[in-house]
Amino acid sequence: MRDFVITVNSTVDLPREWLEERHVPVMPLKYTIDGETYTDMYGLSAKEFFAKLREGHMSVTSQINPDEAVDMLEPFLKEGKDILHLGFSSGLSGTLNSMKIAASELSEKYPEAKIIVIDTLCACLGEGLLLYKTLQLKEQGKNIDEIAQWAEENKLHVCHNVTVDDLNHLHRGGRISKTTAVLGTLVQIKPIIHMDNEGKLQVIGKERGRKKSLNRIVDMAVGQSKGWDNDIVMITHGDCLEDAEYVAKLVREKMGVDNILINNIGTVIGSHTGPGVVAVFCMGDHR
Repeated sequence: MRDFVITVNSTVDLPREWLEERHVPVMPLKYTIDGETYTDMYGLSAKEFFAKLREGHMSVTSQINPDEAVDMLEPFLKEGKDILHLGFSSGLSGTLNSMKIAASELSEKYPEAKIIVIDTLCACLGEGLLLYKTLQLKEQGKNIDEIAQWAEENKLHVCHNVTVDDLNHLHRGGRISKTTAVLGTLVQIKPIIHMDNEGKLQVIGKERGRKKSLNRIVDMAVGQSKGWDNDIVMITHGDCLEDAEYVAKLVREKMGVDNILINNIGTVIGSHTGPGVVAVFCMGDHR
């Protein structure tokens, strides 16, 4: 059986050290602020990035192109390895299509190799949670086809429960109207967001006040995860660690999960959510 690697985009938003320890190759996206282009996961720190957003600077993201994808994947094929790529949701970016184009080109050049590109329909630590699970399967000795099949069958069981603090970033991303953003900000309305089955972010509710919105996303995870054995829950935040730790406390109390990974949201995903975002990711019955 040929050896294989599991590759991801930087939008998994896991700590770089975590990924390096597990030898996971990462294809990073890029973002531009004030005319300066940075590489996600390797550019500005979370503190620097969110400070700029709070000052009113705009961050514009760009997808990976097929040539970049080829350059990233080909060295593993030259080593005689197959590739399983867990791609950033096609509902949020054209990056997935670029990865597929690259895979098609490389399959012609390396016909003996197996290159599988999965549209995870996930983002951020939702992608990260799917990666965590597939790495477990690889450690158990599962082959590339078995892991790819598991990922396809379970990707819609990765639940994303999100709330944001600043409605203006959702407005810029076309998620809500300017009127809703202005009025919602005045009365402290906090939207509740999830990832739908098409891999798109959808506003599905609202709470008045920050604490209520944080409680709500945990309660959603509690309901979704009934009957599932979650050995880990992941929490991301936009430079608001205290809120993330509050959510982690609730997860321990209400879900009985002690293994919790907390990490700052990445700069590409954070460009669209803004500072103050908090999200809980778990395996569950439905999104």
